[in-house]
Amino acid sequence: MNLGVFNRVNWKDSDHGGMYSEWASLSSVVTSGAGVDSTSVLLKLPAAAGRDVALCVVRQLAANLGIAQAAEPSSLSTDKEVLWCMEVICYGLSLPLSEHDTIRDCVNVYCEWLTSLYSVPKLSVPRPVSEDPNLYARKMISHFHNLFVPRKGEGGDTINRQAVLCHRVLRTLQQVTHHSVLMDRETWEVLLLFLLAINDTLLAPPTVKDDVGDQLCERVLSVLLEVWLVACTHHFPSPPLWKTLREMSMTWRHRMALVEQWNRVNLALTQRLLEFMYGPGFPELKILEEDSALIPPGMTNSCIAQCWFRFLHCIGNPVDLCRPTVVSQTHKFLQFALTSETVVDPCQHPCLSVLPLNFLKAIKGIAGQVDAFLGIASQSYTWDTSELGERDRKDAHPPSHSPTPPPVRRLAKSFSVTPSAVTKGIPKASLIGLTSSRIHTSTHTPVNSGPSSTSSATSMLSLGSEVRSPLAPARPKCNSILHLFGEWLFEAAQIGTELTKGGFREGSNKRPNSVMLDHSRKGSLSLSQPGSLSEDPLEAPSCLSIDRYQAGRAEAVGALCRIFCAKKTGEEILPVYYARFYLTLQQCLKQVEMSKECDECLACILVNSTDLLRLDLDGVLMLVPSIIDALEIVLPDKDLKLKSPSISKVELRRAAIHLLLSMLALPLHFQNLGIKDLTPSQSQERSSLTFLQLKPRLMNLLINALQVEADPQNTQMLLGGLMLSVLDSALFEEMDQVTQPDVVSNETTSNLLSSDSAHALFVRATYLVCHRLISSWKTDLNVSLAALELLSGLARTNIRETDALECKRAVKWVCDYIVYQCWRPPPAHSKDLHSTIVAAFQCAEAWLVAHPFLLQDKETLHTVLEVVELGISGSKSQGKPGEQIKMKDDKELKPVSMRVRDAAESLLAIVLEQVGYFPAACGAESLSCLLDEVLLVRHCNSWQGENLTQASAVSKFRYFVVENATVLALLEEPLGNDQDPQPTVTVLIRGGFGRHAWTLQLRHLPRHRSGTKYQHTPNPGRPVPLEDPPPRSHSRHKYFPDSVERIPQCKVDKSIPDLNA
Repeated sequence: MNLGVFNRVNWKDSDHGGMYSEWASLSSVVTSGAGVDSTSVLLKLPAAAGRDVALCVVRQLAANLGIAQAAEPSSLSTDKEVLWCMEVICYGLSLPLSEHDTIRDCVNVYCEWLTSLYSVPKLSVPRPVSEDPNLYARKMISHFHNLFVPRKGEGGDTINRQAVLCHRVLRTLQQVTHHSVLMDRETWEVLLLFLLAINDTLLAPPTVKDDVGDQLCERVLSVLLEVWLVACTHHFPSPPLWKTLREMSMTWRHRMALVEQWNRVNLALTQRLLEFMYGPGFPELKILEEDSALIPPGMTNSCIAQCWFRFLHCIGNPVDLCRPTVVSQTHKFLQFALTSETVVDPCQHPCLSVLPLNFLKAIKGIAGQVDAFLGIASQSYTWDTSELGERDRKDAHPPSHSPTPPPVRRLAKSFSVTPSAVTKGIPKASLIGLTSSRIHTSTHTPVNSGPSSTSSATSMLSLGSEVRSPLAPARPKCNSILHLFGEWLFEAAQIGTELTKGGFREGSNKRPNSVMLDHSRKGSLSLSQPGSLSEDPLEAPSCLSIDRYQAGRAEAVGALCRIFCAKKTGEEILPVYYARFYLTLQQCLKQVEMSKECDECLACILVNSTDLLRLDLDGVLMLVPSIIDALEIVLPDKDLKLKSPSISKVELRRAAIHLLLSMLALPLHFQNLGIKDLTPSQSQERSSLTFLQLKPRLMNLLINALQVEADPQNTQMLLGGLMLSVLDSALFEEMDQVTQPDVVSNETTSNLLSSDSAHALFVRATYLVCHRLISSWKTDLNVSLAALELLSGLARTNIRETDALECKRAVKWVCDYIVYQCWRPPPAHSKDLHSTIVAAFQCAEAWLVAHPFLLQDKETLHTVLEVVELGISGSKSQGKPGEQIKMKDDKELKPVSMRVRDAAESLLAIVLEQVGYFPAACGAESLSCLLDEVLLVRHCNSWQGENLTQASAVSKFRYFVVENATVLALLEEPLGNDQDPQPTVTVLIRGGFGRHAWTLQLRHLPRHRSGTKYQHTPNPGRPVPLEDPPPRSHSRHKYFPDSVERIPQCKVDKSIPDLNA
């Protein structure tokens, strides 16, 4: 079912009767008393005689009721007797309050006789009354009017006694309507006219503290609306009665109880409306059990829909509550002004000081219904009524001091929207502040609070980490909701702005596509007073200035933001609604820009518009300059003062950060595209504004916000936005250099000097993040991790003309951070702390790998190696200046943790193995060996080509673990590609720095001394020419030198025989 069924009757001129324009009103009948037969013949007699007659007769009738003694059948047997006694009772009800006993007896008699409407009347009811209960019930109900007429000059005690009797009558009538099955349509109409009459008698005059109207205000209104709902179930009231209810309710709008009871009934009807319109799968509107019981069980769906729409419009335009001249334009106020010497104009009556609070409560009720139709939970913020002035609430609407309050006082203290899976029938204590996604801590319940003003100190609205309340998939279209509530919300949001006297007020009741936006040609309205107050500011009291209505106006703006942020993909919204919404937001933000302070409207806009720029809203980018103006008030201010105490500063800043993040990509995406102004005639200076011109402001806003941000979650969001901005700028400049190399080469110097260039952002981001990391973020582990991740991302970002000094400073600060965290006292050490230290080591690795020139600096190399030493051993060889240097053998190996030691070893390995070799000039490569057990076994001589599995390959290896950190796999077989078989061991080393393969051979001679030539010799040189060896000569061996043969021999020489002889 679509809400369009109600839209057909919503476009009307409410000032001319609207849907009841063709029906006659009964207001004159009710106010003149013609509709209530409450006169007695005893009025013709002197007052003393009438009092004596009433005293004697009523005393006898009350004696048979069974109150003080056993009940007896009534002696009245004819209609004439009963009617005569009723004349006496009618007069008795009008006696002065000094005759309390007589009035009490009259009330008791009628309350007992009304049981004739039950199936089994009481014994004391006269027979004629039992036989025709409706006839006599109508007369008795009419006579009760005399009881509610205020008596002049009575004291507080007598007024309290009168209130007690009135409570008894109202309670009796409630019971009769709920349990009687005999009441006919005429009796129901008389009862409703009676309730309208007593409400008008008590509520229409200006509020006077502690009078009977002040004490009974809440009670008579609750009974009127409750009985009216019951009447809708049995005999639906006629259009004249509905018109009378609407007209008379508009004369009671200075009573806070009217707005509260109006909200209460609307929410109860809305709950039932959602059930049958959208089914059980739609998120359920959770209200108090007593309020849910307001709707009779037998009420049909059609009746609920009719009642919901009629009650929604029964107090007229809620925005009139900010116009005292309209609210006070009644006969009672005019009469009071004519007879009073202090009040010159009706709008100056002191009781009207409650109008700002009434306005706030009414708009809260409408906003609550908007949330219910959207299927979202109630807002986590509440507008504290104390900001409207505690004195005004005490003077204008004092608390009731009823001596006998009704047994069930049903006021809508809070409500929420929860998924339908929640079990129904939750007790009252657990319902207050309950939502589907937020837990509220209950504290105290104020005496008077609006429907969405929960009685709890609500938890902070988390926009980043928590699961936000999802919108109902089956929610109605934005157009339907705006058809119902848009007229009021737009008008309420525009009070006090230049649009108040624009074209919207005249065309607000036309069809949307026929409204002409010609406000720019109208005269501007003074910003000091709302609506009718602005015509003559001297007539408006100070308690009714425009500032008093800012809370209600902010609530209306927030509801509009939630409606437009609920737009579905592909859904169409009428252009007139877009225009009115953008103009409203622009005017609200414009006033903030002029005042330079964060008021309720700005806070409400920011909190409810986090997704405004993320949706495909037509023309929403026109608001970007105004939103930036507002963010420049909120984000850079460290000591921001909020006028709304219910919205925390952290919550507001988080919402502002969401809006800022959604705008960061716009300048480089749209570049020189112009931003149209909604009101070009009023601000010519923005006619040529482009998106690219907003980039410096956005970047400064981002940097300034990060400088003053104290909340960890907000800080992490800003760090993410800063990383995005640097990457976006770097990629944009890189692409621009490819597409326009000549232009870029000429503008390189100017771009580097620009405050929003990629180089400038890189320098600013590096300096700011490093500075805050070592100063204020070092104790916040989550923020430290986010900051280190940002620094790692900055190190890997390709920035032209990288500043070497800035890179050196970044590595130095990261190392200082590691030193500080390692040297913290033992109680501060935890797994989270060690995680930050490991992340810092990884950040240093990223900087050194991306900027290898850093290790050419002796100071940087010394700093890095000192930190590596600290991570591996737990201390430095050279501590503070003046301390003696500790050698390695003298130091105790006591690292902070094994994870920290592994991270330090990883940094050392990267410094020794990878820095300067990555990225390779030939492209991507793996820094680890690609060989594994299977591949090595396949290269062995023992492999015959059979199918080789991982398990069979592993079985040929022997495994060893070194220091619980490194795994060694040994293969004691020579590889098949080795041309010089030697005892060989192949080692696969798996550690924290990758996988490496080494081959070890047992050799007795070095390779260059061995005779075998290897094909894989690094430098084999020129080949050696082959030479034939000379023939081998066989010579006789000589045992003596040749000179011996030349010596002449003698006989003695021959005396010794030759050896060959």
